[in-house]
Amino acid sequence: MASARRTAKGVWDRFSASDPGLLRLMAGLRTVGAILLALAVLAPLGTSVTHLVAGAMTAMVATFAIQEKEVRGQAVTLALGLPVALTAISLGALLNSRVVAGDLFFVLLIFGAVYCRRFGDRGTALGLIGFQVYFVSLFVSASTSALPTLYLTLTVAFVCSAVVRFAVVPETPERTLARLREAFRARLAQLIAHQIELLEADVGSAEGPEKILDDLRRSTARLHEAALMIQGRLEEGTRDAAAAALLQRRVADAEIAAERLGVLLLNARSAERVETLTLHLPSAHVPLSRRGRIGPDAGTALRRDLRALHLLVVRLVPDDHGTALPYVRNRLLGYREEQGLPQGSPAIQDCFRAIGEAARAILGLRLATDGAPDEEYDSPEVLRSREEFEAEEISISGEAADSDAEEQTGLRRPTTRAAVQVAVGSALAIVGGEFLSTQRWYWAVLTCWVVFLNTASTGEIMVKGYRRLVGTVLGVVAGVALAGAVGNHTWAAFALVVLCVFGMFFTAPLSYAMMSFFVTAMLGLLYTLLNTYSLDVLVLRIEETALGAACGIIAAVLVLPVRTSHRTDEELGTVLARLRDVVSAAVAQLSGGPPVDLVDLARDLDTALDDLRSSTKPLTHPIAPLRARRQTARYIVALLETCAYHARSLAATAELVPSSKSVAADARLALAGRRITHNIDLIAAKVRDEETDGVIESGSSIASMLDSGRHEVLRTGSVAFRVLRHLQRLDEGIVGLARPLGAPLAAPE
Repeated sequence: MASARRTAKGVWDRFSASDPGLLRLMAGLRTVGAILLALAVLAPLGTSVTHLVAGAMTAMVATFAIQEKEVRGQAVTLALGLPVALTAISLGALLNSRVVAGDLFFVLLIFGAVYCRRFGDRGTALGLIGFQVYFVSLFVSASTSALPTLYLTLTVAFVCSAVVRFAVVPETPERTLARLREAFRARLAQLIAHQIELLEADVGSAEGPEKILDDLRRSTARLHEAALMIQGRLEEGTRDAAAAALLQRRVADAEIAAERLGVLLLNARSAERVETLTLHLPSAHVPLSRRGRIGPDAGTALRRDLRALHLLVVRLVPDDHGTALPYVRNRLLGYREEQGLPQGSPAIQDCFRAIGEAARAILGLRLATDGAPDEEYDSPEVLRSREEFEAEEISISGEAADSDAEEQTGLRRPTTRAAVQVAVGSALAIVGGEFLSTQRWYWAVLTCWVVFLNTASTGEIMVKGYRRLVGTVLGVVAGVALAGAVGNHTWAAFALVVLCVFGMFFTAPLSYAMMSFFVTAMLGLLYTLLNTYSLDVLVLRIEETALGAACGIIAAVLVLPVRTSHRTDEELGTVLARLRDVVSAAVAQLSGGPPVDLVDLARDLDTALDDLRSSTKPLTHPIAPLRARRQTARYIVALLETCAYHARSLAATAELVPSSKSVAADARLALAGRRITHNIDLIAAKVRDEETDGVIESGSSIASMLDSGRHEVLRTGSVAFRVLRHLQRLDEGIVGLARPLGAPLAAPE
């Protein structure tokens, strides 16, 4: 039984690591539950199949459209959504037989639904409900005589959505944050497990070590993703701003400590220390077959302590007690204070120190989440760590930084521009769709609508249209097979529809093509239920989808276009600005300056970097025709990810200065950071196409730029050496950015 429980626990950890916070699972279950409950209520009332379809689709819309975090806000939006839905279904039934008036109103409705996104989550939800319910009226050919029954159907659908949302599958910010913390723990355990595999890898193997490196990079990226999701939910998930800031800091500490440990393990396996590998460069690494072996005694000790660290992460829950865990934690924490440090090369000892830092971060994470009490087995090192955590907690300020973002107005506002574009594209789709089919022209309009959702440039719209077309073609094939399998079995078709809905919402954040596949397969089943299924209808679906995507692309190119290069330059400039903020603030604090909230700055950098990754996807997509541009975009993003890692590490070290007894400020570090910020400013000016007279400075290493006392700095301990190493890697990364971006480089001395 114990073995079965451990196996089940491992399987669940892997699943929760693949779906942080179970957000996709909860979204799918909530939507499916609303549909099933609506069908269960409507079927005994003798509702026709057509109205059952309308009720199921409305329940789905009422569930997925609402994305607000607070329960009270969700309830208000759901209550406002019902009159919006009733109005939309009424207008759809009234205008169904009036072609011109109906088409004009549909275009205006689309414009309004997109424009409402400027009013936040509530405006987005109400606009989406209005559009989708009007689409439902077209899909089921609603008539004025059927309106009373449709009113009852929609009301039941909204009530069922509310019941599932607030009672059956409740979703509160606190629950979501708790699941995200569990996902972070699972991903942290997964990363350390891969680090153990790296240490045990056979360097003579041709394929195994390289697969371990890929797994290591993937698990590191997933840990970072979970950390970002936690940080994004903190303000809504905790009532106390100081508690949110504290948890945010502990998550960042744990992430950085785990990343640093992975880097040092890679360095320890390297035959020469002159080469440093980072986990963020997916295409720039040296095979393990070219790396050296770690000595048997040091390797045994490292494997033992990594397994002990993995045990601390796995047992990171409040009800795990016993004398073994405190003793293990005490031994690992002692490595931070050079207590009991095993013998070995400097690279090996750096790994042990990093294990101590990771153990401290895990202790801090447990204190922040569970408030673990003092234990009689605490060593002096643990007591000192607890005191440091308490001092940091006292110094945390819960004041939110005021936003200085410039408010855009008129057609410069993204929502206004997108509303105009999608209205023009939808008008083209209506005209073209009428030529293809006077009965199902709305599929082209729907495609034009969805390719504009969550896109901000012409390239993103092109890629999204391509993915939707691919998913639709594959979905048609699946729809033909499923429709033939269910035949005239109504409830079997409904069961498969529910499965398709779950697949649609579970895969939506991962793959837009997969979501389109499930949508199209579901439509084949719905047509079967409505007795309008034929192969010609599904082929028409492909044609309408291609037409809608083409109309969306034409509108994006001709009407208020936002070029992909322009958007990526804007996001790149933002990343450079955020990177400079983190580096300058961290170096200033390490040099003895006043303390600042470095965690907020680091989070802003991570958010800006995620936005840059999204904006460059059209450039790095396999269908992008310019291969050289694709490689350049990937190279720049990889370098920035490396710089962001070292900047976060600098910030984490600088956070220790005000309260730690082992990390002291050094005024000489200000000189080391000056060149980095100067180079970032020049590259940012080049991205903005500003005229500058300066050149990118390079040449001497960061350590050699310090005065003759630099050897004293390096002898002060691993913390000082770590600071200089991160500064050196930042300097190299920024200089590497100068070449592809065309910034002028200083002539070599």
